[in-house]
Amino acid sequence: MTTLLALDTATEACSVALLHEGRVYSRYEVIPRLHAQRVLPMVQEVLAEAGIVLGAVEAIAFGRGPGAFTGVRIAVGVVQGLAFALGRPVLPISNLAVMAQRAHREQGVSQVATAIDARMDELYWGCYRLEDGEMRLAGVEAVLPPEQVALPRAAEGEWFGAGTGWAFAARIPVAVSGMDAGLLPHAEDLLTLATFAWARGEAVDAEQAQPVYLRDNVATPKKG
Repeated sequence: MTTLLALDTATEACSVALLHEGRVYSRYEVIPRLHAQRVLPMVQEVLAEAGIVLGAVEAIAFGRGPGAFTGVRIAVGVVQGLAFALGRPVLPISNLAVMAQRAHREQGVSQVATAIDARMDELYWGCYRLEDGEMRLAGVEAVLPPEQVALPRAAEGEWFGAGTGWAFAARIPVAVSGMDAGLLPHAEDLLTLATFAWARGEAVDAEQAQPVYLRDNVATPKKG
């Protein structure tokens, strides 16, 4: 059975989850600015609870962004350090997808419009649909002013709004059946998505553990 570790520090929440022998162990705390101090102790706590050592982990998943610049950097730094030391691959997972997966787990919804407050009067935005238990991206992830976000083309049925960006609901031209503007990424849901990615062979080497901010896509030349 697969043993995967997942961690996320991209938003106000700091969380860690471990899959071992079919069981999930997790820690979750909303602790702005304390992620760097807590994330490794949380890793040790879930390992101890499962009764295994770090070397038993086969791959490490992490929230690759979008999110707070410093928070995403913390996750990348910690994951690269652990992965290089262990000689293990990594699984970068979108934080917007993690939030959609959490909304599905907690609310039972199958179509989720996720939004994170990106500051500077913009939102990180992504729309997800449930397919075989996995929230998958419909369209593209983007950073936009609230007035410019939209559902994917040919969108039908009810959509649920999730994430801190929905604090701007009055400015978002998207009708939702419900919303949770306090929803943050949780490593348990990151772990769920990582399990699908692992099964598809999407793990990459540790040096490819890179943050995704969305905002810097315009300024970064595409590699040929």
